[in-house]
Amino acid sequence: MKIKGRIWKFGSDIDTDAIIPARYLNQSDPKELAKHVMEEERPEFLGAVKKGDILLADKNFGCGSSREHAPLALKAAGVSCIIAKTFARIFYRNSLNLGLPLLESTEASEGIKDGDQIRVNLNTGEIFDVTQNRKFHANPIPAFMQDLLKDGGLIRHSGERLKGKR
Repeated sequence: MKIKGRIWKFGSDIDTDAIIPARYLNQSDPKELAKHVMEEERPEFLGAVKKGDILLADKNFGCGSSREHAPLALKAAGVSCIIAKTFARIFYRNSLNLGLPLLESTEASEGIKDGDQIRVNLNTGEIFDVTQNRKFHANPIPAFMQDLLKDGGLIRHSGERLKGKR
């Protein structure tokens, strides 16, 4: 699986309330949640994020509550992948369950700049910064998790398995 997009860089400890403020959690419609994603952390994000863009963060991205609203809102806003030094474990699992790929890479987090264009190969963990002509590495997503992502998340993947397609 290959992904390409523009980088939106964030710092450390971006919690789920920064991703989607709690006042919007009285609903679960992804399109409505996407209208408020990162609105306080980076107000310009809402008007400028494009389908396929990639988030890059420092450590502990997605800390805070265990609600699935945060990765759901990011995916609905068009985010195709998130790369960080580390993720909060429940955010990591929720994201994969919803079909949003995540990679951990200290070198990419430190070396890639906001606005850079990158290509990500989920099979190999290679991250190539087209803007800087530099290569970075992350642990690749295991094949069984790539199947889950290709199917669009855990629910759809489970349905495919029940139908005997996986």
